[in-house]
Amino acid sequence: MCTGRVDLAFVLRAFTNGADGVFIGGCWPGECHYVTEGNYDVLFNVHLGRKLLERIGINPKRLRLEWIAASEGTRYAEVMNDFGKQLKELGPLGKGEGLEAKTLKLNLEALTRLLPYTKLVERERLRVRFTTEQEYQDYFDSDEFNRLFEELLADKLVISQIMLLLQKSPLSARDIAAALGLKPSEVSKHLNSSSRLGFISFDTEQKCFMLA
Repeated sequence: MCTGRVDLAFVLRAFTNGADGVFIGGCWPGECHYVTEGNYDVLFNVHLGRKLLERIGINPKRLRLEWIAASEGTRYAEVMNDFGKQLKELGPLGKGEGLEAKTLKLNLEALTRLLPYTKLVERERLRVRFTTEQEYQDYFDSDEFNRLFEELLADKLVISQIMLLLQKSPLSARDIAAALGLKPSEVSKHLNSSSRLGFISFDTEQKCFMLA
């Protein structure tokens, strides 16, 4: 299968099922077997995936992309041995990052639910096409991308987390802030916007928020 068809949903499903790392091996740039340059698509997706994983507290090094030709068996073995060693150093998923199991589960589910929107944003606002790996790296390190990421994805991810928390039980803004490790003022901002959109409501008697 062309690496260009490796959806971020596959990556998140692997982590949700307990994988400590995800490895993607593709054709070298310029040597695409399908003449679609899908390896550039996966390069973009991996960069974006790492940004999203980092945002939910997962070490982005757990998602690895390498170029390996079919004739490079020795290189493949070396890369896999190196990745295995790296994952041992990182420790089990979640524990290595200091995340509780319930927090890890919540964050992965929130990110998974956001994927359809993420794909839409990627097509409309984020998609770029370069000819070198360094250009992709520079783009994802740029102030322009970080601004778009915060504007288009970061806030939506927090709202997705909040909705999942409220799906289980009504909570106060302080409880939500504590669960997500955020400042109460930041949580209040998202609660107010979600309330205006009719997603959540505030119970004046219990003094907590709940799904509308």
